[in-house]
Amino acid sequence: MIQDILIPFFLVGLAEFGDKTQLSILVLSTKTGKYVHLIAGILLSFIIVDGLAIFFGNLVTNFLPVDYITILAGSIFIIFGALTLYHLNGYENEELPELKSPFLSGFTLILLSELGDKSLIAVTLFATKYEPFYVFAGTITALMILSVLTVYSGKVIMSRINSKIVQKFAGSLFFILGIWFYLSLFFN
Repeated sequence: MIQDILIPFFLVGLAEFGDKTQLSILVLSTKTGKYVHLIAGILLSFIIVDGLAIFFGNLVTNFLPVDYITILAGSIFIIFGALTLYHLNGYENEELPELKSPFLSGFTLILLSELGDKSLIAVTLFATKYEPFYVFAGTITALMILSVLTVYSGKVIMSRINSKIVQKFAGSLFFILGIWFYLSLFFN
């Protein structure tokens, strides 16, 4: 029983550390002060995606080809990047606007980032070998700890660095992640 929790906990935690999903969470956390709302959206998305992966196996990738999901996710990242950079215009000395809905932004971005992700496939495989409930518990605990740490790291960054610089970096990072999704179609 303990290995059914610990193996997914450590392996998913290591796989997600520094992953595009965590970078996305970091960027989102710099765009809001409503951290609890953001974390709630992120966790709900992880619960849904990883829950489906665990309990229904590889249903999502059998229903929708991973390449289509990758193209959609890449497009969303590029749109987020364009919107982030576009909204910088006209804010010379004003405070930058926050996300209108941190919950929905976190939920949507993480949902798209995780579909077809390698850690999601690993979770699916763990569920075939170990007790699914314990795999779910270990996986969600690891993702929750990483996400909370990442969100509050973004809070610290925003308190020490000019918000326009952070937003330019965030917009550029979203573009890079979008392009990375597209390129991953050719290198997988």
